[in-house]
Amino acid sequence: MKLSEYVAKRNGVPIGHPKSLRNNLQRSLGAKNFSAFWNFWNPIFGYYLGTKIFKPLKKILPDALALVLTFIFCGFVHDLVTTLLRGKLSLFFSVWFFLMGVSVAITKYINYDLSKKVWIFRAVTNVLIIGFCALLTIWLNSILKFY
Repeated sequence: MKLSEYVAKRNGVPIGHPKSLRNNLQRSLGAKNFSAFWNFWNPIFGYYLGTKIFKPLKKILPDALALVLTFIFCGFVHDLVTTLLRGKLSLFFSVWFFLMGVSVAITKYINYDLSKKVWIFRAVTNVLIIGFCALLTIWLNSILKFY
């Protein structure tokens, strides 16, 4: 699948369409579970993470481990940008994305499905998981000094 096809599949509209951002936010936040949230969030970056990192990793590793490593890689890319901008090493995003990757793996394992709940409930649940992982990252950093 080409990038343009992937984005259209995830957003329901082609790249650059005026409703692209709205659709992205509505579909990702209102996703039926945390795993589906990441299927919709940032489809361009997700396409490359999926094709260049996750798919090759899952050929040699169990799916859950490949998934968590893909999230760590994504966090590392964010940390690289942060480190370059700050001029100081930061691993905040690597840890945060590790925790979110573990959350995705766990929620996939327990197979929870909020599709019958209203959109706002699904959105709040997805945001709460992200927020919990962020707070846990901040707490871990206060103890272990990741950055």
